[in-house]
Amino acid sequence: MSRDKSQLRERLLQRLESDLELARRAAQTAHEAATHEENIAENKYDTLGLEAAYLAVGQSRRVEEIQQALNAWRQLPLHAYDEQRGIGLGTLVQLSDDAGGEQWLLLGPDGAGLKLNDAQGDVLVITARSPLGAALLGQHDGSEFEREIAGRKRRFEVLAAL
Repeated sequence: MSRDKSQLRERLLQRLESDLELARRAAQTAHEAATHEENIAENKYDTLGLEAAYLAVGQSRRVEEIQQALNAWRQLPLHAYDEQRGIGLGTLVQLSDDAGGEQWLLLGPDGAGLKLNDAQGDVLVITARSPLGAALLGQHDGSEFEREIAGRKRRFEVLAAL
């Protein structure tokens, strides 16, 4: 039951491209609202135009963030797991925790929190900036480690690394 990282990356790229298109449309709409003549302030208490401008800036930042995530994933080489180097960016990891839960994680440069799926189920994208992602770096297939997450010390075991 092998998982295909390149297929998962393709799904991730499609998802990010879709999110980028939505964010671009939202940014354009917010920009139009911010610059529309009806939103020009008539007095110092009329803040509709200002609020629309803040929204436009936020939407533009979101577009930039998604574009950066897309670029990072496109440039990331997907190597087979290397026992010498251990877990790194691009590694697909099956992890169990002390509560008996198991999950698949794709450690990547960006896009944290996105959930992908394939024929074997869900895969959660995490980054090395997250506490769990940082703890996974350099671990090996079969490694056990502890990490404090959400104020609670938890034990994990790497069941598989691809």
